[in-house]
Amino acid sequence: MNQKRTKVIFSDSHTFEKDIFNNLNSKYQFDIDYLDVRLTAQSAHLIQNADVVCSFVTDKLDEECLSVLKSKGVRLLVLRSAGFNHVDLKAAKKNEIIVTRVPSYSPNSVAEFAVGLVLNLNRKIHRSYIRTRELNFSLDGLIGFDLNGKTVGVIGAGKIGKIFSQIMQSFGCKVLIYDPNVDPELLTYPSVQYVELMEIARKSDVISLHTPLNTKTFHLINTDFISQMKMGALVVNTGRGALIETTALIQGLKSGKIGGAALDVYEEEEEIFFHDLSNLTLNDDVLARLITFPNVLITSHQAFLTKEALTNIASTTLKNIDLFIRTGEVDPLDKVELS
Repeated sequence: MNQKRTKVIFSDSHTFEKDIFNNLNSKYQFDIDYLDVRLTAQSAHLIQNADVVCSFVTDKLDEECLSVLKSKGVRLLVLRSAGFNHVDLKAAKKNEIIVTRVPSYSPNSVAEFAVGLVLNLNRKIHRSYIRTRELNFSLDGLIGFDLNGKTVGVIGAGKIGKIFSQIMQSFGCKVLIYDPNVDPELLTYPSVQYVELMEIARKSDVISLHTPLNTKTFHLINTDFISQMKMGALVVNTGRGALIETTALIQGLKSGKIGGAALDVYEEEEEIFFHDLSNLTLNDDVLARLITFPNVLITSHQAFLTKEALTNIASTTLKNIDLFIRTGEVDPLDKVELS
């Protein structure tokens, strides 16, 4: 097959990524068609004459959607993300569609952003910024706490969680980690300790989530977990929205059990995040309630958004498309298969 005629359709594409993909595509000369709609069973009919679909994290690639893609001749599904919980892998295998992802685009980008959320939430920098724009220079209500000497709980210490842990221990924090897999390097830090999940809840002043979303981690932060937390602890989530049971989070905020939450992800974000809804009414009552809390900081799933990360995403994605067109295979390190 002549790779210059290879058509690749991007679903739910965004301005921030197009220039980088177009620049790197000069090496491959794929025929890229950008769609600005989420890929679902209802929109899958828009895929025409393409061997490859490049999917965004907000797509819903269930059995019905993948069956339609199969009928359209799609053989490769490349994910512009590390997470793949939005893909029915059984259905992909059934429809003989190979799935790849970008397992490590820039762990530093997410870890550094998580640290930024901790600092903003604790020291109320976002609130101060809004106040001073209105010429309100009062310090009332802006008290935070020193991170030095505090305990930070890290749930998930893969590449991102590891970097986050290293940064936080450099602040002088004691770091408690919950992860079934123990990293030998982290054990060399005297201020880092692996513990059980509920010890994270009981002892942490700050809790940060960096674990993948799966059946075992769905609603990991729930009513039971929150009931065990230290009074006034902060919760930061740059992982996946459904790691937190949002209704339980709201109750924890209302009771004061949770002193503040910084969320870069939200469990019902698919039709909300990455889009400008400023002229519309927000129909999600739960998210609307969260936004009203003065001690809640919400960002729009942007922890990954650095030049380095976007370049790595584009490079890995295009490399696997090229390899597939030439050989029918993809990089085994990037291939997503049923466990």
